[in-house]
Amino acid sequence: MENRPQVVTPGCKAVVVGTGRSGQAAARLLHSLGASVRIVNMNEESVPESFRKTIAECGFETAFGPHTAEQFIGADVVVPSPGVAMRKLEAFIPSQAVVLAEMELAWSCVPHIPAIAVTGTNGKTTTVRLCDAMLREAGKRVFLGGNIGTPLSEFVLEEQEADVLVLEVSSFQLQTCRHFRPSVGVLLNITEDHLDYHEDMQEYIDAKLQMFANMQHDDIALFGEDVQQVAISSQCNGLKQATQHVFSDTGQFAQASLKGSHNRLNMEAAFAATSRFGVTLDQALAAVENFSTAPHTLETVAKGRGVLFVNDSKATTVDSVRAALESFAEPVLLLAGGHYKGGDLGSLAELVKKHVRAVGLYGDSRTVFESAWDGVVDLDWHESMEDAARALMGKAQDGDVMLLSPATSSFDQYANYKARGDDFRRIAAMLSE
Repeated sequence: MENRPQVVTPGCKAVVVGTGRSGQAAARLLHSLGASVRIVNMNEESVPESFRKTIAECGFETAFGPHTAEQFIGADVVVPSPGVAMRKLEAFIPSQAVVLAEMELAWSCVPHIPAIAVTGTNGKTTTVRLCDAMLREAGKRVFLGGNIGTPLSEFVLEEQEADVLVLEVSSFQLQTCRHFRPSVGVLLNITEDHLDYHEDMQEYIDAKLQMFANMQHDDIALFGEDVQQVAISSQCNGLKQATQHVFSDTGQFAQASLKGSHNRLNMEAAFAATSRFGVTLDQALAAVENFSTAPHTLETVAKGRGVLFVNDSKATTVDSVRAALESFAEPVLLLAGGHYKGGDLGSLAELVKKHVRAVGLYGDSRTVFESAWDGVVDLDWHESMEDAARALMGKAQDGDVMLLSPATSSFDQYANYKARGDDFRRIAAMLSE
C-alpha cells in the first residue's frame, strides 16, 4: 500500500486562507486531525453564516482584512484559497510552514483509494463527469469531486467509500501540491488562461504538469495530441517514469449525442482513463448514451420566438468559445464579455465571421473585444448582459441560436460563472416568451 506523507499532527498550527467551500472543508478536516486552526479572509462580511457557526463551535481563530505577515505567525501548515494567487501570499508565509492545497491535505487521508485526476484549460468538467458515468456503468463506486464542486475533504469527513476517486484539478490547486499521485493523470490541453492569476504562461504550464510529478512506472499519464510535445519536453521526473499514452479521435464515439469534436476528444480521454479500471467500450458507449452536459456548458435553457437559447457560461477561455461556435451549424447571436483574463481573441475572427450573425458585448472588457472583432461582425456593447441580449433579439431570425459563451471570467458583474449562467436563464425565459 502506498505510503502518503502525513503533514498534519495533533497540536500543529494551521492557517486556512479563504472561506469558500474548499476552505471550509479544509478547516473542518484540520480540526478533526487535531490541528489548531486560524481562518484568514479578506472580507469578514463574505463569510457564510453556516460557517460562522462552525467557527464558533470549533473555536477557530479568525483574522480579517488585507493579508499580512501577522496573520500567518506561528503557522506550521498553510492551506491557501484557490482564488488567491500564491505570489500574493508568499511574502507573508513563514519559511518553516508547509503549504498545501486542500485537495492534497485530503488525499493524504485516503491512502487506499486510487485516483483519476483530470486537468487542462478546457473540458475538465465534462471529462470527469464522463469518467464518473463510465465507471458507474461498470459497477464501480465513485467519488466525483475536486474543482468540480465537492472538495475531497468532504469525502474524508463524511467517511464515504469509493473504488475510484475522480478529481477535476485546476492549476490553482496543483501549484501547491507536492505529493499528490493519481493512478491516472489526464492532461487534456493547454492554452492561454488565468494569466491574471499566474505570473506567466510558463508558471501556468508548470502547475499543470505538477500533477504528474510523483508518478511511478505503474501509473498512466494521458495526453491530448496538442500537448504531447509539452509533455515530451518536460523535465518532470514523474512523466519519465509513468506509462504515457496519447488519445485522439478514433471515431468510436462518432455517433454520440454530445455536440462537437472537442467532446469526442473528452469521451476518448475518459474511456482511456477508465479502461484502467476495467471499463469496456460497450460500457463506455452505454454511459455516453445517457449522458447530459453539465449546467452552464452548452446547456439549452429555452426555445421560443424562433430562437434557441444556449447557456455556455463556463466558457471562460478563447478556446472554449471556439469549441462552442464549432458546435453549431445554425447562425449564432453571441453574448460575450466580462473580466478578460488573457487569450488571443483575434484568432477567432474567421470563425466569428463564418458562424456569428451578431455579437452583443457587455461588461468591462469592451475594448479588448472591439479591437479584435471590429469590422469582422455586427458588434455593439451594452453595460449589462440583459441589455446586450435584448439588442441581439432585435436582430434575430428564425432558426438562430443565442449563445452565451463569454470568453472571460464573470467577476466584473457576477459572483461566479454559475451566477452569470443563472442570470442568462432568467433573460432567456423572458426573451423567449
